[in-house]
Amino acid sequence: MSQNIKSSFLDIMNTYVNARHQAFKGHSLGNILRNELPAALKQTISSREQYEIKGSIGQGNWAVIPWLAIMNPRVTSSTQRGFYIVYLFSEDMQHLYLTFAQGVTETSKEEMERRNEDIRSRVNMEDQFRKDNDFSLGSSSKARDYVQSVAAYVPYSKDDFPTEEQLLGDLNKMINYYEEYIHLIGLDTVDGQSEIELTEVNNDFDIVSHIHSYITNKGFYFTEENIKNLYLSLKTKPFVILSGISGTGKTKIVQLFAESVGAMEENGQFKLIPVRPDWSDGADLIGFEDIKGEFKPSPLTDVLVEANKPENRDKPYFILLDEMNLARVEYYFSDFLSVMESREKVDGEYVSVPVVDRPEVGRLMLRNNVFIIGTVNMDETTHPFSPKVLDRANTIEYNDVQLANFSIFDQMEEPQAAVVSNEQLAGEYITLKDAFAEHEKLIREVTEWLVDVNQILEQVKLHFGYRVRDEVCFYMIYNEQGHLMDKEQAFDLQLQQKVLPRVSGNDADIVKVLKELYTFCTGHAWDADIDVERESRFPQSAAKLASMIKKAEHEGFTSFWMG
Repeated sequence: MSQNIKSSFLDIMNTYVNARHQAFKGHSLGNILRNELPAALKQTISSREQYEIKGSIGQGNWAVIPWLAIMNPRVTSSTQRGFYIVYLFSEDMQHLYLTFAQGVTETSKEEMERRNEDIRSRVNMEDQFRKDNDFSLGSSSKARDYVQSVAAYVPYSKDDFPTEEQLLGDLNKMINYYEEYIHLIGLDTVDGQSEIELTEVNNDFDIVSHIHSYITNKGFYFTEENIKNLYLSLKTKPFVILSGISGTGKTKIVQLFAESVGAMEENGQFKLIPVRPDWSDGADLIGFEDIKGEFKPSPLTDVLVEANKPENRDKPYFILLDEMNLARVEYYFSDFLSVMESREKVDGEYVSVPVVDRPEVGRLMLRNNVFIIGTVNMDETTHPFSPKVLDRANTIEYNDVQLANFSIFDQMEEPQAAVVSNEQLAGEYITLKDAFAEHEKLIREVTEWLVDVNQILEQVKLHFGYRVRDEVCFYMIYNEQGHLMDKEQAFDLQLQQKVLPRVSGNDADIVKVLKELYTFCTGHAWDADIDVERESRFPQSAAKLASMIKKAEHEGFTSFWMG
């Protein structure tokens, strides 16, 4: 059977170019790649029974580049995502490459580059395994994308094809490198169970990748940028607001985000609290004293009781305030916001003034293992936010709806939750002084941008203070540490989430300010004919500003929530 591997590869290389002019359905090459080669490889790597081996010549039509993938299902069972071993044929069928590569469909260019560099730096390989992208699969965009997805490879030429022994030797070495990397980033077996263990991985990128994969395999569509942004926002400050039209999955992303890192309702680390329209003070959220003088704790207080226990301090706890603005947020949440601002680090431990200090529940503080996320819908049934609330949160919009995107249902696997320590999720800074010495260059650069923005906003008395500056800098620092996004992309999100929600009004001065902010983001005047996505330094903020300006010009009033 092993002899079939070399001969099967050569059969494909010798006949594929002509076969592409023949009928696709039922062609013998499809049987070779989908059935014969996977079966042959299964026998040669029989000691690794967990592997999934899949080949393709296309779906309904001939693929420009056929492939044969070898995947550990702990990492991925779909070639659209994750990383795996894959044989890639060149378009002209003159070369075959054994590669350690990534799925291009659901992986951003930045993520590919970061993962490739991580693989190359952490796994030592023999000389025949090249660690570059200096090869060509052809001239098509798919060929170029595949090349960029490769971290390491062995090239084979049809005219000087290797022996069966060399093919199998290279494959087994590549599998060993693949398994070594899986172990290095903590995705291997824990106590013989199918559970991803990340507690020893101090790597933001891998945690975010796991969270995104978990949510995707649950059948929900959110981009990698969505997950990176939510992760960084919670790390920056454990209070985030998710806004958007009803039905876009705001509640679900929070629940699954928490679930993916081991925080579930069953273990007490996740709690969904529906906000009621009649909430009017802190007692509705935190608890109250009854007529007998006894304290009646709320569900939120029950979570704080668990989170404050010494044995639970390294576990993350998530509180979801659903439809947060059905009541006036500053009425029932102001006490909690004040507690949040009182946090400090004492002997390496995060403490605050007590949220509750009663004999019935003890002295409960807001420690760094408690994350609060509020979902909001902005319509005629809800209340707007005050600057006090907006200053203290990242406001993330989820309005992107892709009804026809069914790719996430392709080859979905049952996801496994991870066990992630709170130390990896929580931020390490409370004041900018804590971070300044180590990150002075980045802080000064980001602050220069913020000064430019503040000078524009100051014309209409909407400029911001030190808190916003500090939290934007923290977000940028955590992003740089985790190598999650490029600098401009991260600042673009912060501009949209920390600054633009402050802007609303109905006069010419507001429109003037919005247009100046648009120029700051794009480098062009408002009336310039440009492609905002391609020609803007901060395209997402520019697009939001454009919608706000149009709203003001057409209806005489605008705000972040309407734009």
